[in-house]
Amino acid sequence: MSQQNEHLARKMEARHIRMISLGGVIGTGLFLSSGYTIHEAGPLGTILAYLVGAILVYAVMLCLGELSVAMPYTGAVLYWLTWTIALGSEFTAAGLIMQTWFPHSPVWLWSLLFIILIFLVNAFSVRLFAESEFWFAAIKVFAIVGFILLGGLAVLGILPIKGYSHAPLFTNIFKDGLFPNGIGGVFTTMLTVNFAFSGTELIGITAGEAKNPDKTIPKAIHTTLWRLVIFFIGSIVIMSCLIPYQQAGVTQSPFVHIFKLMGIPFAADLMNFVVLTAIVSAANSGLYASTRMLWSLGNEGTLPKYFAKTTRAGSPLAALCFSMLGGILALLSSVFAADSVYLILVSISGLAVVLVWMAIALAEINFRKQFLAKGHSLAELKFKTPYFPILPYFAFGASLLSCLLIYFDKNQRLALYCTVPFVLLCYLGYYLCKPKSH
Repeated sequence: MSQQNEHLARKMEARHIRMISLGGVIGTGLFLSSGYTIHEAGPLGTILAYLVGAILVYAVMLCLGELSVAMPYTGAVLYWLTWTIALGSEFTAAGLIMQTWFPHSPVWLWSLLFIILIFLVNAFSVRLFAESEFWFAAIKVFAIVGFILLGGLAVLGILPIKGYSHAPLFTNIFKDGLFPNGIGGVFTTMLTVNFAFSGTELIGITAGEAKNPDKTIPKAIHTTLWRLVIFFIGSIVIMSCLIPYQQAGVTQSPFVHIFKLMGIPFAADLMNFVVLTAIVSAANSGLYASTRMLWSLGNEGTLPKYFAKTTRAGSPLAALCFSMLGGILALLSSVFAADSVYLILVSISGLAVVLVWMAIALAEINFRKQFLAKGHSLAELKFKTPYFPILPYFAFGASLLSCLLIYFDKNQRLALYCTVPFVLLCYLGYYLCKPKSH
């Protein structure tokens, strides 16, 4: 029988936290949905949408920085449900990718194998999770760097690419006008962009298990913006230069499409492997995030103390088992119209993450006001959100706007219909479980 504790092990190093923050954000949003954004918003519109998205994420991160350094703990009912629901879509996607290599095998079987793998990685120790996520993220980073370098050479005409007898340069970005589908497409695709950026807030969750949160968290946050610009906007610029926007879509990864045009052997298999790695990595991070959320909610007394129990190795096993329930949705979605259920799960988790960003900005505003009202001084804070209160209000307003604007995109409107009752359910659950004050 393992000894029961109620604390998490602080075993994460700076390199783990930096790579987890980077790996958390590079997922199917960049590898798959970026094609949809280019098709809807046009090349220049997509670059603009991703740039605005990067600034918004950075603003949210700066708000989260002050909160997570001042209070290196984690806990939010909505965020737990967000990641738990997302697990179902990730494991379904992993099963669908495997089916491309093994067409006669059932999706649910692969989903189940990945569920077991990710569960074991998270169950044994924090160190094993951090190390596995470090290498998962490294594969994605190397793939994107390779794409940007090879794609850049193709844009300059140094490497040949099918359909072009001369250097493509930036012709595709401007030849159909600045905004071929109107500037509205830039705004309606903001949720897709925000979904692609979701995961950066994982830095705040690692605070509970970081060795020196007051040093490692701010450093990871400050490097977030330039990483997002290089990896995301760099990739989008290459895609926009090499694929006419009318041909971009969600039927296949733009990465795969461009590698095929360049005649790179086994391009589809290589990129499918990278996408699979991205999915497994996202599931790994998602289970970690939802487990720590549930542990924290138990630790604070919002949920039963049972969820705050940890093993001798510092792993919150009860919270881990309960959080994995979301992964079981993958088995259901593989039986009942996998594609439809997958899209619904992605829509809910994508919009819910943006609602969480709004909550982070609001929490920062309230925290700073209460901190000063209790007689504390700003000098006591080891990390301060700059340009207060302008920056938190910008983060809140921009996130709210991206939520409201998706009503005008018929392809994404379903997210609103799914997520509004979902959020109401979260609050109902919170108030029912909330301990009565004495």
